[in-house]
Amino acid sequence: MGAMDRHHSPGTPVAVLTTQPLDRTLDYLAPEGGVEDGAFVEVPLGPRLILGVVWGPAEGDWPVEKLRRVSRVLDVTPMTEGMRDFVTRAAAYTLTPLTTMVRLAMRVPGLGDKPGKRVLYALGDGAPDRMTPAREQVLAVLEERRDDLFGASELAELAGVSTGVVKGLVASGAVAERRVERDADFPPLDAVRPGKKLACDQAQAASALRAALAQPGYGTTLLKGVTGSGKTEVYLEAVAECLARGRQALVLLPEIALTAEFLTRVEARFGARPAEWHSGVTQAERRRCWRKVAEGQARLVVGARSSLFLPFPNLGLVVVDEEHDTSYKQEDGVLYSARDMAVLRASCEGAQVVLASATPSLESWANAESGKYRRLDLTTRFGDAVLPRLRAIDMRNEDLPGGRWVSPTLRGAITQRIEAGEQSLIFLNRRGYAPVTLCRACGQQVACHQCDARMVEHRFLKRLMCHQCGETAPLPQACPSCGVEGKMAPVGPGVERMAEEVTELFPEARVAVLSSDLFGSARALKAKVEDIANGGADIVVGTQLVAKGHNFPLLTLVGVIDADLGLQGSDLRAAERTFQLMRQVSGRAGRADRPGEALLQTFQPEHPVMRAILSGDEEAFWAEEAAQRRAAGVPPYGRMAGIVISDPSSQVAFDLGNALARRAAMLDQIGAEVFGPAPAPIARIRGRHRVRLLVKAPRQAPLQSAISAWVAAVDVPRSARLSVDIDPQSFL
Repeated sequence: MGAMDRHHSPGTPVAVLTTQPLDRTLDYLAPEGGVEDGAFVEVPLGPRLILGVVWGPAEGDWPVEKLRRVSRVLDVTPMTEGMRDFVTRAAAYTLTPLTTMVRLAMRVPGLGDKPGKRVLYALGDGAPDRMTPAREQVLAVLEERRDDLFGASELAELAGVSTGVVKGLVASGAVAERRVERDADFPPLDAVRPGKKLACDQAQAASALRAALAQPGYGTTLLKGVTGSGKTEVYLEAVAECLARGRQALVLLPEIALTAEFLTRVEARFGARPAEWHSGVTQAERRRCWRKVAEGQARLVVGARSSLFLPFPNLGLVVVDEEHDTSYKQEDGVLYSARDMAVLRASCEGAQVVLASATPSLESWANAESGKYRRLDLTTRFGDAVLPRLRAIDMRNEDLPGGRWVSPTLRGAITQRIEAGEQSLIFLNRRGYAPVTLCRACGQQVACHQCDARMVEHRFLKRLMCHQCGETAPLPQACPSCGVEGKMAPVGPGVERMAEEVTELFPEARVAVLSSDLFGSARALKAKVEDIANGGADIVVGTQLVAKGHNFPLLTLVGVIDADLGLQGSDLRAAERTFQLMRQVSGRAGRADRPGEALLQTFQPEHPVMRAILSGDEEAFWAEEAAQRRAAGVPPYGRMAGIVISDPSSQVAFDLGNALARRAAMLDQIGAEVFGPAPAPIARIRGRHRVRLLVKAPRQAPLQSAISAWVAAVDVPRSARLSVDIDPQSFL
């Protein structure tokens, strides 16, 4: 128990923080045998039993004789003082109710279940006596995930059937029942097992990280290395040091698709697989991971952003790989940046943080510049590989017919690669077949019924899809507006349309498409990536998914079709994002002994961002971008918060926005400005109208407390939702 943890005697009033949306603790009497701070408990609320955590002595003034007793103390390791501190500070920073934040820390199936054996289901050897569509769906899920074991209800939900269908397949042996021990230990990791031989600058960086872990207390290091410089091997040395010191480590990855390749590297380094925590893991495995982390038995976890809320009792290291990646920002429910929360968690636990990236976020770059973070640079590629040559293709000088996107210059370069037996990547910054479908008779674009967004054509799926709400519709033969048939036309390229053009231009070439929309599972995506890496394609057409860490040894040419796309619009981070994405994508070209080249098709080769990308002078780009942000007083040199109000009625949403705007003087005392209300760029999602306000304040302003008081001064109608996003990343 920590110095602050108390034991509460039987019958003493205690405060319990539940997972119910009440935003306050509830008072109960400690059970027989007493209870300690941080204990997970079951308590009565009305006629129900709910879960909660003992948060300390009761603070209410309820008469003791009216208090109900804690029903049960769960057989689970109590929440540590460091974890309670983290949850409290994270809730205060993000302006999230504490009960909602605690729910993230308790989001594990079967938390209150007793240990012992349980029945799980896997693919069997038999065949069903008769096949039905429902049975086919169950067997397809099990075939797709052969290595996994599922509970009956989880398997039924994944297959979209009832549990009776699952049980019916057991009798024929098509589905096998397995009685397994709940929450078995994870295999031990060998921290002293030698890793790969490191190059000089890698060895120096690894040595610096090991030295940081030898120091007590918190610290953050920015590990900046060009693509292919071996950042992973360097930070795995830090993981080894952390494990050798008897502490736990967490590695965050931005994409589940990267997990499989990374786990293989971890297994090669430490002789066993670590624990995993992400949406692709079964419920049984999630529970096992959560409990074994709490016991300190799971020493290394590889996970998505929510793994920051796992109950580590002895956390020594958090690695945020590709720390600039936008997927670290949770954009619904609890709005938080996993990178920022990783730093907060480490400071609560006295742990080290490693932020790894070839193209750091401006926030991390600025923190390193000011001395708040240490910075380590890896400047050379691992082995004999050299950095790719970057060139712009000025599209103003290219003779390109309408409706075509591959310039003659790029076409010639791809032809050379095919003749040399090498691979080319054609990169697009968008998914689907075409971003807009319009009617050539009346000019109307096909919009989503639920949102103010355009429907994107997915030719492979033969459907239109809204990328905001997921709504789909069949491809229309006639225009929904004017009714004229045969005039619907796709405008602008998506990956599917690009693949069609490439197949026409290079009929003999093997073309592969990599886009997150086209793969139903991480396993299918992994198989495709492996096939490409083994030479199974001549030309890869891909979206942002390709920029994230995949290693294609034969890939020597990257062609970026629409390099200018990200520079359009009013996004504060447009230049930074375009710079990062272009550098990351071009870094895919050339590994080992094959030099690479990246060609960027642009209509603005003189744009400062394009010049910075092509010159490779990254420090000059960051310095220029930092100077502009500092002059504008925006992050990381000022503070921002987004307020999004949504309601089925646009009038109600605007009335609430105007009520806030009328009270904007409340924020004058912290020097903040309020912009809006205005319709959000996507003004309707899932039938709800959206209104935005933006708050801009000086760097040191106490933004959270000021906004809390400001928002509390207005009445929010029951139908409306008001969310506050501290440090918004996206302005949609």
